[in-house]
Amino acid sequence: MQERWSLRLIRAGAIFGLLGAYLGSHMAGAGSYALRPIHAHILLVGWLSLFVYGLFYRLYKIKSPKLVAVHGWAAIIGAVGLTLGMYLQFIQPFNMDETFALIAYIVGGTILLISFAIFVLVTFRVEKGRSAV
Repeated sequence: MQERWSLRLIRAGAIFGLLGAYLGSHMAGAGSYALRPIHAHILLVGWLSLFVYGLFYRLYKIKSPKLVAVHGWAAIIGAVGLTLGMYLQFIQPFNMDETFALIAYIVGGTILLISFAIFVLVTFRVEKGRSAV
């Protein structure tokens, strides 16, 4: 299960990296930096964090495989939720209710925060002297 989550997180990170690079390119070409906070979070939370989680799971053997799965889902859902919520809150592309956009932003960020806390727990559940490599 751990190897599967390693690859999933690396792939999700790569998708976020592509999206972040596209947004950066779009902003530079358009001369508008309205998406700058969203671009930064996509790259940091999506690309960097998810990719590093995937590498961590590739390098270390974890004692609690179910905790790895819970963390993986929380990290992906949180990264998508936070960045999508930011987009809805700050850009307001569909003229939707501001309360809905704010709730999406808060819930996504909260799930992401929970995923970071779970990752801290995971780092203490590493099998000593063993690596996944």
